[in-house]
Amino acid sequence: MGEDAGATGVPTAQARHHGEPVAHHVASEQQKGDAISVQEDAYPISPRRHTTTPNPFSRRNTSLDLDDYFTGPRDMSKHSKWPLFLRMHGSILPKMIVPLIVVAGWASIITAVSMKVKNVNLGISSILLTITGFVVGLGLSFRSSTAYERYAEGRKYWGQLIFTSQALGRVFWLHAVERDGSAKQDLLAKLTAMNLLVAFAVSLKHKLRFEPYTYYDDLNELVDHIDTFARSATKESSIRLKSGMFKAVGENLGLTFAASNPRKMMKRATSPLGNLPLEILCYLTAYVDEIAGNGQLPIGMQQTAAYNSLQALNDVLVNTERVLNTPLPIAYAIAISQITWIYVFLLPFQLLLELGWITIPATVAASYIILGIFFIGHEIENPFGNDVNDLPLDLFCQQIVEDMETIAARPKPRISEWVENSRNKLLFPHSESSYSVWVQRPETVIRNALRNRPHNGYDKIDTNGEEGGQSV
Repeated sequence: MGEDAGATGVPTAQARHHGEPVAHHVASEQQKGDAISVQEDAYPISPRRHTTTPNPFSRRNTSLDLDDYFTGPRDMSKHSKWPLFLRMHGSILPKMIVPLIVVAGWASIITAVSMKVKNVNLGISSILLTITGFVVGLGLSFRSSTAYERYAEGRKYWGQLIFTSQALGRVFWLHAVERDGSAKQDLLAKLTAMNLLVAFAVSLKHKLRFEPYTYYDDLNELVDHIDTFARSATKESSIRLKSGMFKAVGENLGLTFAASNPRKMMKRATSPLGNLPLEILCYLTAYVDEIAGNGQLPIGMQQTAAYNSLQALNDVLVNTERVLNTPLPIAYAIAISQITWIYVFLLPFQLLLELGWITIPATVAASYIILGIFFIGHEIENPFGNDVNDLPLDLFCQQIVEDMETIAARPKPRISEWVENSRNKLLFPHSESSYSVWVQRPETVIRNALRNRPHNGYDKIDTNGEEGGQSV
């Protein structure tokens, strides 16, 4: 029995039910006799999740593993002290290992044959290098600009999602009135609606990554209580994609023949998968309809803000899918890829006459520059995937979680709580006087202080020639 228990006469031992702690029932000091109240703050937030990561949105205490150099998105909270040109985490170099090895082998063969075999010289004029280089430059510039445009557009819509979630969360928590007689039920309904905002973001993340089911750690418990096609399909399906070691290594190295079809899970579905973000949006719309109809949103502008935010969420859903499903036309992609690789394979022929054996490292260095730009464009073309340089959607979802927790951490503040506070220094930094001092002064004094406040930043010369400033 702890000290607190000894003072109140309440045992500290927790009863166990199926291996999970049961919340304490603590007798209130204000009510005695037959009436017994329950102190809500005595209930722990339990039971904990039975997973290896209690909070699926947190990457705290994680370390940088080897696969983080090949898969992502990159953890933005990590800090590196290495100079930018020496950093590997976030670099495209890990996925260029195999292409550069191939280019080095090709350049070695061309150079060795020309240098060792008599009467054989595979070198050609470098004029072709100039002509084809201009075309390759145009193609890579076009590929990079279109890829980054899609990347920036995806980031814009996720920024809009965060903004709209904050706005709608404030409408739910601050504007929605808790009715007399059902205040606790209204409070829990608010929390449920705010959790659905988180569920919308998380489900959108998985949808954009072609993950249509709900068994993921960060999604399952957010949507398990609502009826959706994805939830029904998850119960009926036993599909779990597993990749072997060689397949995983091939995908990390960017080998196309090892990459799986990202839509494989959707193609193997045996029941309708639905559109989980859209279904969640329907539940949110139903909640807004109900609180608007029963008088919990008494002001028309509050209802307008809620419905406009719902429309903004739908806009985010449609436009992120548009970015995902409208890549660079395949004809452009194939042509730019072919032109780039032809140019790279022609490099040793054009460098051989001038550089000799130096052709090999020179070809590798030039190929790293050219293929680096090409691979970066290919990687960020789909900004919602799991590549190192893709958008950190997990971080965005975590931000929405933290925003909802911040909004719901305190009840709606009343003006008297913070305006009439003794620490409220109204004219800081011009005056250290608090509200309690200013409230005792006449209104004319307050207005005179406000009129003189802009002059406090300017030094004045008094009649004695000394510098001084006005005080409020």
